[in-house]
Amino acid sequence: MPRKIYLSPLGCAKNQVDAEVMLGLARSKGHSVVADPEEADVLVVNTCSFLQAAREESVDEILRLAGLKGGNGARRLVVTGCMAEQYSSELRREIPEIDATVASTALESFTDAVETDGACEFRGDKQYLPAAGITRSLLARDGSAYLKVSEGCDHDCAFCIIPQIRGPHRSRPQDELVAEARSLVNEGVVELNLVAQDLSAYGHDSEDARGLPELLESLGEIDGLQRVRCLYLYPNTVSERLLDVMASVANVCPYVDMPLQHADGGILRSMRRGGNADHLKRLIDRIRDRLGDPVLRTTFIVGFPGETDKAFAVLRRFVEEVEFDRVGVFRYSREPGSPAADMPSQVPQDVALGRHDQLISLQEGISARRQARFVGTRARVLICGTGEDGMWYGRTAGQAPEVDGVTHLGAAGAALPGTMAEARITGADVHDLYAQIEGSPAGIDPGLRRA
Repeated sequence: MPRKIYLSPLGCAKNQVDAEVMLGLARSKGHSVVADPEEADVLVVNTCSFLQAAREESVDEILRLAGLKGGNGARRLVVTGCMAEQYSSELRREIPEIDATVASTALESFTDAVETDGACEFRGDKQYLPAAGITRSLLARDGSAYLKVSEGCDHDCAFCIIPQIRGPHRSRPQDELVAEARSLVNEGVVELNLVAQDLSAYGHDSEDARGLPELLESLGEIDGLQRVRCLYLYPNTVSERLLDVMASVANVCPYVDMPLQHADGGILRSMRRGGNADHLKRLIDRIRDRLGDPVLRTTFIVGFPGETDKAFAVLRRFVEEVEFDRVGVFRYSREPGSPAADMPSQVPQDVALGRHDQLISLQEGISARRQARFVGTRARVLICGTGEDGMWYGRTAGQAPEVDGVTHLGAAGAALPGTMAEARITGADVHDLYAQIEGSPAGIDPGLRRA
């Protein structure tokens, strides 16, 4: 019997792809997806387990939907994702309203969890990689989608438990990725954001020796695919060949997302990442030299065990000198099972919070200056939709979905989500740009309008 499914997606972009795969599998079996949990037969929470805050958010959402389960007639509550991988037994014991759990290694069992009437648990013995020809049910219809090129990670960063959850790095075959990209373009996607735990390691485990540069070249040949954006590059695996290809393939965005985590050499050694501020500056100089004036995004962790005032000062000075376009700052989270959890010299949370606020304040001034360079220029804007105020917004090549700001377009008229428009940037603030579509909305390329 077909069932109506409501899914609450939590966590990162890679988790979103998993959610879209599960919903695609369910739809292929005749089930439907609804946007209102009150209309659902099956309630699903796709959980995140990366940090304590993410686990708390996941549990809160499970409890919220558990409260709806009896009242709206929903028959099942299903928990998927990383928490189902790590804490399935604990979740089912503490929240008896949960009917089924589907680990991140067992996504192909999602429809069984939806259709089965009894309590059940689904687990796999290795990472799940989407099969060739898989159909995803996209959560957003704005012309943009994520393409997950690999699963897992071979690094042993001291603060991270992702390898324990997602396993070692495994790449998907390039031919399958190109086929999926073509399928997404046929559905109206004009922008692909490549994601992985370590994107620049793509293909290093493959026998045919084709890596990320070769994948980008193949994606550059797909008609109708106007943007490819690289997310989650690891500094130690950004090669000269990769930078050359990013500079030469026309649809690859001049955008580099490269989490650095810190700049002090001692802290980076403790994090099991290596390098120091001078090494990282040389890498960034190479990137800017090859790509011209790319948008640079990174993330840092403050309050890592052993981070002294002197080490934090090194990080502050590094941020001042490099001038990233955007910086995400996280307070260190003491994750059970991670090597750093048992390290001495844990930093008090109030100290970590103060450093977080200092770095955010510093970066806001830098971001405002960096954003100002776009005022008066022209840009291609991907029309995303309207906000709560009814005004249109979109994103330039330098604005990744979810993590960056947007470009406000005002009353853009008959623009369609998922289409491109030429715009003139008229203003900027710390996070967002402001623009005016040049000419009328008819200036949007009609060849990109979806049926």
